[in-house]
Amino acid sequence: MSTIITINRLPLTDNIMNVKTKTLLFYLIPHHFISWLSYYLAHITWAPVKNRFIDLYRYLHPVDLDLAVIKDPYEYTSLNDFFTRALEPSARPHARGKNTLLCPVDGKVSQAQAIESGRLFQAKGQDYSLLELVGGIKELAEPFENGMFSTIYLSPTDYHRIHMPLAGELTDTVYVPGRLFSVAPWTVENVPRLFARNERVVCKFNTAAGPMIMILVGAINVSAIDTVWGGCETPPSGWSVKHRRYQDVKISLKKGAEMGRFNLGSTVILLMGDNVSFDDSIKPGEVTQMGQALATFE
Repeated sequence: MSTIITINRLPLTDNIMNVKTKTLLFYLIPHHFISWLSYYLAHITWAPVKNRFIDLYRYLHPVDLDLAVIKDPYEYTSLNDFFTRALEPSARPHARGKNTLLCPVDGKVSQAQAIESGRLFQAKGQDYSLLELVGGIKELAEPFENGMFSTIYLSPTDYHRIHMPLAGELTDTVYVPGRLFSVAPWTVENVPRLFARNERVVCKFNTAAGPMIMILVGAINVSAIDTVWGGCETPPSGWSVKHRRYQDVKISLKKGAEMGRFNLGSTVILLMGDNVSFDDSIKPGEVTQMGQALATFE
């Protein structure tokens, strides 16, 4: 009796084809219409409907409510209210140290390294332009040409409020229109310049470590991005880069204070100067919690 040994190559081939097919579909689908629909559905407050949405969401994405202020999922007024839930004050203790930057979000580190001559590494040999990322505004890009950056991905199960790594005074915001590709790891690896192509909100602060920029990147089903000073920042009226300077209005936020939130998940990119060194725990693939040590500065 002979034995037949089969080398199973099909799953690998299928997987490659599936990734290519999914990537192609993301180029073709109506990103903003789908996200608008998500926004509408996520804000339904009628209990029989919103409770079913919350049940479905928890089935697809198990969410731990033990540390949430509201622990009963049905007490949330909508799916979006559930998604942007607040945590108990003791849930995310802040790392100590005057020169310590806090991690701004719960999530997973995609990248944490130097910016090289105005280019940021994305994944698998792909990079993108710092100038393009900040909306083409040279005065915002120049301080970070050879600085440091971190990219943190927020999954659907994560806490989706965004906090200040350091105390800072807001100097500029820029709304940059764009696509809404998924920011899941497989799309980041396959869509060139993804973070410089997606819709985003750029927020520049003056801090004790020097200038710092936090970029809130939109994505498919991220139906809106909010800031604590401006409310809903996306989608805005019109379809052009909108740069606002805060010269006459002083907006200062304390270290660890909430600065914004995603209405469904996405990615935060943090730009810093070359005087910053990342904590040993901040490496690609590592899970983060808001408030842990992200980096220190000199």
